[in-house]
Amino acid sequence: MTTFDDILEEAGKFGRCQKRIFALLCMVSMPWAGVYVGIVFQGFTPDHWCRDSAVVERRQACGWSLEKSRELTVPVVNTSGVLQQNGCERYDVDWNATGLTCDAQQLDLSRTPTAGCTEGWEYDYEGRQSFVTEFDLVCSDGWLVDMYQATLNVGFLVGSIAIGYLADRFGRKMSFLMSNLMNGIAGILVAVAPNYVSLLVFRTLYGFGVKGGWVAGYVLITEIVGVEYRRTVGVIYQMFFSVGILILPLLAYFITDWRWLQVVITVPYLLFLSYYWFIPESPRWLLSQNKRSQAVKITEEMAKENNMTLSKNIETLADDNAETSSASFMDLIRTPKMRKHTFILSYNWFTSAVVYQGLIMRLGILGGNVYIDFLISGLVEFPAAFLILFTIERIGRRLPFASANFVAGASCFITAFIPDSMFWFKTIVACIGRLGITMAFEMVVFVNTELYPTFVRNLGVSVCSTLCDIGGIVAPFLLYRLAVIWLELPLIIFGTLAFLAGGLVLLLPETRGVQLPDTIEDIEFPERAKERAELRIQQLTNLLPNNNDVSSNKDPEAV
Repeated sequence: MTTFDDILEEAGKFGRCQKRIFALLCMVSMPWAGVYVGIVFQGFTPDHWCRDSAVVERRQACGWSLEKSRELTVPVVNTSGVLQQNGCERYDVDWNATGLTCDAQQLDLSRTPTAGCTEGWEYDYEGRQSFVTEFDLVCSDGWLVDMYQATLNVGFLVGSIAIGYLADRFGRKMSFLMSNLMNGIAGILVAVAPNYVSLLVFRTLYGFGVKGGWVAGYVLITEIVGVEYRRTVGVIYQMFFSVGILILPLLAYFITDWRWLQVVITVPYLLFLSYYWFIPESPRWLLSQNKRSQAVKITEEMAKENNMTLSKNIETLADDNAETSSASFMDLIRTPKMRKHTFILSYNWFTSAVVYQGLIMRLGILGGNVYIDFLISGLVEFPAAFLILFTIERIGRRLPFASANFVAGASCFITAFIPDSMFWFKTIVACIGRLGITMAFEMVVFVNTELYPTFVRNLGVSVCSTLCDIGGIVAPFLLYRLAVIWLELPLIIFGTLAFLAGGLVLLLPETRGVQLPDTIEDIEFPERAKERAELRIQQLTNLLPNNNDVSSNKDPEAV
């Protein structure tokens, strides 16, 4: 019997075919950045204050500036010893009864009572249209903005499980294409939503397909390359999310209407439907489903595109786990090591999401230029990818993974106690924390795929990553509510979560240079899996005419 890993030795582990498919699938990560963090621009909350129609009339008649009319409308309150304007209340002045002229200096506002906003709000947004300004989601309705992101993560949560299950039952390719069809439809519905309730419903449907399709693409590319290339394709696949973060502020700068920005973010998902003609189904998945003839046909086409020649071993291509290929949630927790992997990986998904999103959103409450902040945050992520590529084959997966969490945790603790007067030092330490959590976030994805057998791999990644979605729901509420108590308190929570995550990672096995497991037995008894792999290699060597033939069939780029 010959396994797919054995045949990859002949067909090419990362030849022209795999590179073409990989390049196409990397494009999927870029629009996801717009979906995931686009709320910063689409849900932009500008300076706002109560609208007073009488003041607006006076402003037009007297030629007052916007700032002047704002001073006559917005009361000043003492907040922790600091005088601030309260944009959620207005001075209760009967302008028609006061008999005031255009010179309003005679009005004593310090003794004037205040009232709530009854005529809507005015915004100082310099032409940018967000759903916040369109639906007046400020003051007492400000929490509804958080629901825009929360509903997306609810969609992620349900969709990743559902599409993960479908990908293991009906194939990676079909699930990927159906997800993108749903993304295209739901994304356009978000752009044309007539009210905020329908917007939240369509946003949930949008989240349902986006993450599940991204995970299906990730699993597909990792299943068709050799073991030594998994880490490279996994990290670069995620790195294109950072490319999307760099592109997003540029798009938002020129596209100031949130609805048109939504359309631009969605269009790529409709274009991805053309991948039906350009990417194959995973041969590894086909073998796990007893569809050997289709797997052989696709493998032969891959070898042909790679300019490689297959031996007669292709005739004995099979999968060890074909007879038990039906995936279920119980497979993830039934046995001790699978249960441990599921718990640790789920917690790391949760921590990565909370800390990653929390550090990005924290930039918003600190002030500054949001376009520049986004560019910096995207640039900080690129060193993370290169550090991963440099360390994980030299050191392994476990130590860099744990260290990234420890660095993120330590940076959060240190940043919390650096005084604001040391602005640049505080910024640098915070960027180091962002670098650490980005490394951890990127590593949890491909480590997750390496710790589950083929028939349940997609479901395993999807189930564990649901904790990422729960973290995404928790993060905005955790950040904004705790920041009211103390601005740096969220950093203390983030640091604690990251340190615990790093400690748990040290309990996972090392997967460097280990073939993807095919069965649960490979997870529970890795020594037996290693012995079988060595035996298969020896049998394959014996079947070939001589060593020269073996060398000629190897992918030249892998030598």
